[in-house]
Amino acid sequence: MKISTIIKFASFFAIISVAFGAFGAHALREKIDMRSLEVWETATRYQFYHVFALFIVAFLKMKSDSKILNTVARFFIYGTLLFSGSLYLIATKSLMEVDLTWLGPFTPLGGLCFIIGWLLLIISSIKMNDDYKGINS
Repeated sequence: MKISTIIKFASFFAIISVAFGAFGAHALREKIDMRSLEVWETATRYQFYHVFALFIVAFLKMKSDSKILNTVARFFIYGTLLFSGSLYLIATKSLMEVDLTWLGPFTPLGGLCFIIGWLLLIISSIKMNDDYKGINS
């Protein structure tokens, strides 16, 4: 995966996170219950955490062309889509006339993608340790 592709995903997710955060705080406040609003906020918060994670991966790819970093980026992207995406839909299910109970398994799968991504980032940093000349400590 190209560095520019990772930065594009991170930037797009950042835009969506800020926009959805504002939408939740202003437009949804009167339309959904407090628990659903908390779910919405969790989705935006985790999405934005992984914006930073993707920027970290892009930065690391500038220092090393580790193939693991491509996999890390994919897991963070898939995790964001599955975790935050499913939570956005679950939080607003009361506004839709569609049964969304089938979304339940997607949230933990997204969380698992996040965990795998972070674990692979640790593995990548161990393998790249010698590549960081002058930065090792």
